Amino acid sequence: MASSTSLPAPQSQSKKPLGKMADWFRQALLKKPKKMPVNPESHSSDGSQSASQDSHRPSNPNSVISSNPSSAHVDTSSSRGRWSKDYDVCVCHSEEDLTAAQELVAYLESSTDSLRCFLQLRDATPGGAIVSELCQALSSSHCHVLLITPGFLHDPWCKYQMLQALTEAPGAEGCTIPLLTGLTRDAYPPELRFMYYVDGRGPDRGFHQVKEAVIRYLQTLS
Repeated sequence: MASSTSLPAPQSQSKKPLGKMADWFRQALLKKPKKMPVNPESHSSDGSQSASQDSHRPSNPNSVISSNPSSAHVDTSSSRGRWSKDYDVCVCHSEEDLTAAQELVAYLESSTDSLRCFLQLRDATPGGAIVSELCQALSSSHCHVLLITPGFLHDPWCKYQMLQALTEAPGAEGCTIPLLTGLTRDAYPPELRFMYYVDGRGPDRGFHQVKEAVIRYLQTLS
């Protein structure tokens, strides 16, 4: 009986490729990934971009920067207070007291406060009606100075101005300033008995006291 030749086991041949594959996977896992080259210019551009974005951000998180200039706050103080009317003082006087009224207006306008005065014969509109001009002058002035003299008491237009001045600002304390000149206290109009008057018998004829009263009233408007 012929002897059979022994063949090598197939398992021994399959072990070699399996071992090689295991070694390859082991080496692949142990290898570190290659780092990509870093471009320094890209970092600098990114940093400058982020810095520029930060510079445009408002420091206060509650503040909002508007690109529309018209949304800025507009100061309207020039339309209020003293400049809301055309004149600071309206001087009411009789025709025979025109010289005294002109001297009072010159004193007030030449002061450091540059008070704006209305003088009827100088500032009234030529051809305008007397009643409308008087009413317009009173409504366009903050203060009303009544130059009360004997001629004032006998002039019906002066009495009309006096009553109209009281009607314009009945509750405005210090708005109407009586200047009593050439009269005694007994001749003081009864319509004005509830307010003090400036005595015009002093050396400056009460002009300084009238100016201080006007300035005091104007300060209450600011």
